[in-house]
Amino acid sequence: MRPPAGAEERMDPRRLFAFLAMVFGMFMSILDIQIVSASLAEIQAGLGAGSDEVAWVQTSYLIAEVIMIPLSGVLARILSTRVLFTMCATGFTLASALCATATNIEQMIIYRAIQGFIGGGMIPSVFAAAFTIFPPSKRSIVSPMVGLVATLAPTIGPTIGGYISHAMSWHWLFLINVIPGMLVAAATWSLIDFDKPDLKLFKIFDWTGLASMAVFLGSLEYVLEEGNKNDWFNDQHIVVATVAMTIGAVIFFRRVFVAELPVVDLRAFSNANFAFGSLFSFVMGVGLYGLTYLYPLYLGRIRGYDSMMIGETMFVSGAAMFFTAPVAGILSNKLDPRVMMMGGFAGFALGTYMMTGLTADWDFYELLIPQILRGCSLMICMVPINNLALGTLPPERMKNASGLFNLTRNLGGAVGLAIINTMLTQRSDDHYARLSEQLNWGNRAALDWLSSVGANYDSYGLDGSAVAIKKLSGIATQQATLLSFMDVFMGLTVLFTSLIFMVLLLKKPKAAAPAGAGH
Repeated sequence: MRPPAGAEERMDPRRLFAFLAMVFGMFMSILDIQIVSASLAEIQAGLGAGSDEVAWVQTSYLIAEVIMIPLSGVLARILSTRVLFTMCATGFTLASALCATATNIEQMIIYRAIQGFIGGGMIPSVFAAAFTIFPPSKRSIVSPMVGLVATLAPTIGPTIGGYISHAMSWHWLFLINVIPGMLVAAATWSLIDFDKPDLKLFKIFDWTGLASMAVFLGSLEYVLEEGNKNDWFNDQHIVVATVAMTIGAVIFFRRVFVAELPVVDLRAFSNANFAFGSLFSFVMGVGLYGLTYLYPLYLGRIRGYDSMMIGETMFVSGAAMFFTAPVAGILSNKLDPRVMMMGGFAGFALGTYMMTGLTADWDFYELLIPQILRGCSLMICMVPINNLALGTLPPERMKNASGLFNLTRNLGGAVGLAIINTMLTQRSDDHYARLSEQLNWGNRAALDWLSSVGANYDSYGLDGSAVAIKKLSGIATQQATLLSFMDVFMGLTVLFTSLIFMVLLLKKPKAAAPAGAGH
């Protein structure tokens, strides 16, 4: 008997509530990538850690998460979405509580790795559910919601983290997850009914492929995170990690094509829409995580802001995303997705181009328009990219493809941050060398400045010449840093401008196939 007309278009309230619980779980998982970024100094002091050690509070989370994200697809097929998501939500909650109890940096790094690994399983499940349990007509509601969470969470992470660590203590960065995590676990166990487990797949699961993928992705993330700090291949650890990454990659990609049940099924890339969508997602990862890193770095290093002031300034981007999300959903029903993507990329490029005029005096109001452009453009881009990549795949491919799609965004962020940090270091050194060449004993303006400043300190009985030279060196260093920021923003402008022309090569995506029920 055929269901009544329009019945397949109705959103089941039970599934809607289950999906909302999953979205909140994903929000917590992505938020925790960046929530510690503005509070590392407080954690460092609390645990008595060194500056190199405390960076691993973030790095260990990222490495573990990037391994779990592609693995989650096959785990969801074996265990079911209900079991996997509930396990992940419960494990993430327990790991968060453990992080708050850490008494030394070694414990914190281990607990953060556990938290990142388990939390990574929640992210692809939400994307897969969005495109399998809801009919295509509801994607203008569901897709912006998922896109908003995926982009808003890392953007407002420093804001929330800075506020919590100021108002309470760094322990609450993790304790704040406990009650919401318990509620998410309870709700998803009670409400999710999207699919059934297939435990027989455990017998043919590719354990060799899993181990090689962990080595490949873990080493890749380590090299990208630590390479610039350790002078790349001049550091023995980076060389060893690169060799491990290469060996892991060779074994992993071989197993993908010969294993009966590979850890990751790369056949999703044979779908042109998914392949292009993943490419755009990779580049959006560069923009999303790159600018979430660059703005606080400028505000802290040049303006001298603390974590709370940085968070308040960065809030603009999050607000812009929040208010643009429903607009993006409406536009996705009315506009060609290629037009939306071109508009989003153009807005992003304009925002980064405006930042190429950066000075040491730029404050909240000078950063306002670039941040609004960034927030609005991210949402305008992400909705059609999500729809392009996942909207036309059959339900049986969705779980695996969702993991790959999310992996591309995270890897884009890791690659982008590695390139940005390398550019900042190298270009800053180059600019400082050029500025130093100009500040020689034949430069009358420089000599007059040194003489004027030195005279002020001589009157206090200090060595005015030494103080003046040190101040002049500091000014040159600041200007070199500013110029390197401007170079990076110009590079991002060129990158996003090139994407506008790449979109022109796309054919208009075909209408989405019925999503089905996902089982």
